Amino acid sequence: MTVTTVMSAAAFMGSVASAQTLPQIPEAELNAYPVYSGKDLELTVDAEGTHFALWSPGAEAVRLHLYADGHNGNAYETVEMAKDEATGVWRASKSEKLYGKFYTFQVKIGGEWLKETPGVWAKAVGVNGHRAAIVDFSLTNPEGWGSDTYVVTPHQTDAIVYEMHHRDFSVHRNSGIVNKGKFVAMLEPCTESGNGELTGIAHLKELGVTHVHILPSYDYNTVDETQLADRQYNWGYDPLNYNVPEGSYSTNPADPYCRIREMKEMVQALHKAGIGVVMDVVYNHTALGDDSNFSLTAPGYYYRHRPDGSYSDASGCGNETASDRGQMGDYIVNSVKYWAKEYHIDGFRFDLMAIHDIETMNRVSAEVRAINPYAVIYGEGWTADDSPLPVERRALKENVSKMQGVAVFSDDIRDAVKGHYSREDDRGFASGKAGQEETVKIGVVASTSHPQVDYSKGSNSKFAYATSPEMIMNYVSCHDDLCLTDKLRKSMPEANDSVRMRVARLAQTIVFTSQGTPFMFTGEEIFRDKKGVHNSYCSPDSINAIDWNLKKQNREQFDYYRNLIAMRKAHPAFRMTSAADIARNIVFDKVKEECVVSYSIKNHANGDEWQEVKVVFNGNDRDVTVNVAKGDWTVVAADGKIDKDGLGKSKGGKTVVASRSALILAR
Repeated sequence: MTVTTVMSAAAFMGSVASAQTLPQIPEAELNAYPVYSGKDLELTVDAEGTHFALWSPGAEAVRLHLYADGHNGNAYETVEMAKDEATGVWRASKSEKLYGKFYTFQVKIGGEWLKETPGVWAKAVGVNGHRAAIVDFSLTNPEGWGSDTYVVTPHQTDAIVYEMHHRDFSVHRNSGIVNKGKFVAMLEPCTESGNGELTGIAHLKELGVTHVHILPSYDYNTVDETQLADRQYNWGYDPLNYNVPEGSYSTNPADPYCRIREMKEMVQALHKAGIGVVMDVVYNHTALGDDSNFSLTAPGYYYRHRPDGSYSDASGCGNETASDRGQMGDYIVNSVKYWAKEYHIDGFRFDLMAIHDIETMNRVSAEVRAINPYAVIYGEGWTADDSPLPVERRALKENVSKMQGVAVFSDDIRDAVKGHYSREDDRGFASGKAGQEETVKIGVVASTSHPQVDYSKGSNSKFAYATSPEMIMNYVSCHDDLCLTDKLRKSMPEANDSVRMRVARLAQTIVFTSQGTPFMFTGEEIFRDKKGVHNSYCSPDSINAIDWNLKKQNREQFDYYRNLIAMRKAHPAFRMTSAADIARNIVFDKVKEECVVSYSIKNHANGDEWQEVKVVFNGNDRDVTVNVAKGDWTVVAADGKIDKDGLGKSKGGKTVVASRSALILAR
């Protein structure tokens, strides 16, 4: 989420304010709570029966309610739980395996019984997530799950990440997909649009991406899973149950087994296609405040507060969690480990990651990579507002060098290439705005130190904050704010879409040839739009759905993206793994023309078969002439076309670079 997104999200946050006032517990008391690191929170089932354990050190009493149904009816039994004073954990057990039953906890604090909660560690729930479910996870595994494996990209820079929303990707009437908006849409292997173009998972394979980044897929708050015929929509940045798949993406939200099995089937299908799954995680805030599962188990503990006791709000959504507090930090680490192990998730994107502390993010990276050495981990290196967490402890982009194996999004290349994210009429380098050349160069070298890059001229960053290209995610647009098509229509009102598509190709060529890891938003390869909506987090399908008819209409655009990706995958010169290699192998040319950046990648960089690559970006609306060393060159990209095997030959010398395009030569 960028600031514009979270401010809009705050609108729905405010509408769900709690009617129950929680007791105010002093910060010193909260900080003194014992941290429990046991593996038995909040439910275990073994040969001796079913065991419940709730961490709630400040509680005066805790009740366990057992239900036969996940949504309706009263509890058939209520059990008083017993407290272990040393750990702050309340326990109760039943001698039988209660598979198929449901449960909630209820905490008494300050002399008042709080509302029931499924707890914070529910791994299965009934419809709408208000009651936790007791399931046999061995029955949730699809056939062949034991041999399912993570996707291997030896370095983070080898990944090509494609951001998508389950519903957007498959719900359009022309998608050719039967299970529209569902996890299992990815199980349909050979779907086609009405005009014969591949859609769904076949489209992803054709495009050539290595990973899909799926918008939040845990159980979120705003969609009523009992009323799915109403065609509700949300991005999902309003967390409810962090460790359960979202029910609206399953074919039967009322069946706790169904959502779990179908999400695993989706992951398995993508893995079989050679595509990893990155999960968008939002541990920085909760959809509810006083009524959240965190608040109803240990009031006050999991959040940061202002001096007056109110929630601090670095998320812009009404609250922020306290990763620097022991039990919350452990929760984040153990939650991502759970998704990596149980669901074979290949990586994680952290929403507003700078709300979290550096130590927690380093723990996340170390422990996830102990499970999967090839995990892809990145996040937004900023907050939406200020936080009590000291700046030097925040997982900010400026602090990324203090993190190991964690990357941050580059707002440098984003704003320089397409124009400022919040000013719809602002142009960028690709659309002809002069003065962005140095910031584009910052993007090319992945925000690392380079003798020919002057950071004092950077638009967003004034120093080289990355010490490795594996710390940087390059992009021009994502789900937040205007998508690239809408941005170009707003900032280039005089142009037609044919011109705008040339600009889009140039913009993405800058992203995909820069060092770091490229990231693209779903549908940009077919020039999708969102009807000019900046923040479509709850907009209808008519705004968000991918119109698959565009693939036929804009086939040339798709082919360019496909070939651009193929070139990057084939040539490791664009995927260097050290700042020293970048500084040694990339040489920028002195160029007098505005809106032109020219450089060479030399020395068979990163073991590339090409001894030298010449890359020139021309953001002007006219052709420009550049000097290229004379020799035998293969033309890889020119005038809005690209082919890794070559479009033709060049002898170098004075060379024309067409308007709003990239020239790539190799020898």
